[in-house]
Amino acid sequence: MANYENVLYEKQRKGVLITLNRPERLNAISPDLERELHEALDEAEADPEVRAIVLTGAGRAFSSGYDISGEAEFEWPYALPKNTSVAAHLDHWRTSDRLNMRRFLHMWELTKPVIAAVNGWCMGGGSWYANAAHMTLAADNAVFAQPEVRHMDNTSFFWVLNAGYKNALRYALTGDHIDAEEALRIGIINTIVPADDLIDEAFKIVERIALVSPETVKINLYVATMGLEMMGLHNALNLNAELSAHAHSSVSEEGRRPFVEAQEKGGLRGYLEARDGPFQPEPFGPRSRPRD
Repeated sequence: MANYENVLYEKQRKGVLITLNRPERLNAISPDLERELHEALDEAEADPEVRAIVLTGAGRAFSSGYDISGEAEFEWPYALPKNTSVAAHLDHWRTSDRLNMRRFLHMWELTKPVIAAVNGWCMGGGSWYANAAHMTLAADNAVFAQPEVRHMDNTSFFWVLNAGYKNALRYALTGDHIDAEEALRIGIINTIVPADDLIDEAFKIVERIALVSPETVKINLYVATMGLEMMGLHNALNLNAELSAHAHSSVSEEGRRPFVEAQEKGGLRGYLEARDGPFQPEPFGPRSRPRD
């Protein structure tokens, strides 16, 4: 077994528990964490003793999304990172977003089911991984959102795949939070369980999957995943990556500068308050109520 620094890998009950393990950063997805996650997925795929994979997060979150703590300095009025050009900026995001889509497809195309066990915050890229999993269980304290669209960023077609066109757009165009009940209503999760029972319930499904021959599980998993790809999922994700590059570049001085100035004064907390403050209260979840 590989030595991981950003994920935990624990074989148990006919499967493996892979835990995103940056709890001090709410499991924000750094390059190292994402690389280790996919190495762990490959390790589970190659192990005949592992019949299914449970993916979760340590501490108060499944994942807060991609780590944005290292935002670049910008040149105005076009909000381009310093010392770059429009062409280079677009090419950077096009390359990055295509790589991200390949990562989601890597997990999607595994021959062993991935069950996301979502506890607490599940934001941005974290919600994309939860939606790209083959099944998703949510604790009763789970909160899903794509708040990055509020600072000129992209949504993921995996939300459309699971929630449907109208439900996905309701939350993709606002970045609004949804709680576990709303997530169940629109179809991005299978069920809600008490937070203390989340991992146990996920492994009950693993154990039931293990009663079926691995060859049959593989084939029937492919009926669903490859069938959706034949219907156009792969093309939709490729277009998603291309348009994401444009979403990252859809900035203006008046649209981005207030966030940057807030970050200069108050760090990441200041940035998030400037970005999300106008959207408070959220329609669902803890931010829908005044803070204690």
